[in-house]
Amino acid sequence: MSTENLKKTPLNKVHRDLGGKMVDFGGWDMPVQYTAGVIAEHMATRTKAGLFDVSHMGEIWVEGEDAIKLVNRITTNDVTKLVDGQAHYSALTNETGGVVDDLLVYRFDEGKLLLVVNASTTDKDWAWITSRVLDEAITLTNASKDYCQIAVQGPKALEIAQKFTAVNLPEIKYYHFTVDTFDGVDAIISRTGYTGEDGFEIYAAAQFAEQIWNDLLEAGAEYGILPAGLAARNTLRLESAMSLYGHELSDEISPLEAGLGWICKLGKGEFIGREHLVKLKEEGLRKKLVGFEMIDKGIARDEMEVYVGDEKVGYVSSGSPAPFLKKNIGLAFVPVEVAKTGQEITIDVRGKKLAAQIVPTPFYKREK
Repeated sequence: MSTENLKKTPLNKVHRDLGGKMVDFGGWDMPVQYTAGVIAEHMATRTKAGLFDVSHMGEIWVEGEDAIKLVNRITTNDVTKLVDGQAHYSALTNETGGVVDDLLVYRFDEGKLLLVVNASTTDKDWAWITSRVLDEAITLTNASKDYCQIAVQGPKALEIAQKFTAVNLPEIKYYHFTVDTFDGVDAIISRTGYTGEDGFEIYAAAQFAEQIWNDLLEAGAEYGILPAGLAARNTLRLESAMSLYGHELSDEISPLEAGLGWICKLGKGEFIGREHLVKLKEEGLRKKLVGFEMIDKGIARDEMEVYVGDEKVGYVSSGSPAPFLKKNIGLAFVPVEVAKTGQEITIDVRGKKLAAQIVPTPFYKREK
């Protein structure tokens, strides 16, 4: 696909001016890395700050008196437990308990929720959600094109972001947000992220994307901030053992198998896929997501086969070097009986069986 046919975020020109190496990411023209390189971007985010363009993510408003009722019926987590200004992680599940997408649900008030969904699945999610509405009194709006979303992440993220708002940012708890001005424009300021670090995701009108991005980069220079691309975003989320749709989650993989039982509130009442998830829990899982680190020298990549002895038992869902931990790590689906800490496995890396070991996750946890 030529770049003419790819979707572009409002920061496309900025990425190119910064020397971003652009790739086709699920139909979007996105920077995989910049001139500093993946390791530098990863380390900056872990030790100082990284700046990420996440404007390709989808935003869907659910408004009306039955907003909570609808979202509670189509997602796994319990929306009734959210308070104004709080968000949670959840999943849209299909009738057989597989994951249509993972998402964030933001509660503004009882009649106004925002669903933030993955970029490559926005159209699929929109079709899914609109086709599952029953008699609920709601209005749905796909506002994805209206917003830019910029994430500033890392130990210095708070200090950098604080320069742009009168809001007392330390008072915003993790997975909470506020609506206020940021860099002089109306914004949603959310203490969330996909890196395992503290930080903020700023949602604003798309026309202000370049202003916010450039101002954050300039203000963060004294702290060592770097723009970070998709590759660093992936290694950061993998060190933190965060699921990536299409890898740890899919229409055929249930959230229970992916270790996301904590977002499946089976006792909250009916929701799409609940019956199958209850059955799966009662009968017991057959496969499970585990973390591993390589013992032999080598990198296990996505989709490589996992063995115990001569028997093929599973596959790698995500694998790469972990720059901060200085190890080669990955996530894999294996049978439950194999999913034990310390279990030795081998992985077929381009025809060679390399030794690895199952370890607890997350691989990396920041000091609070």
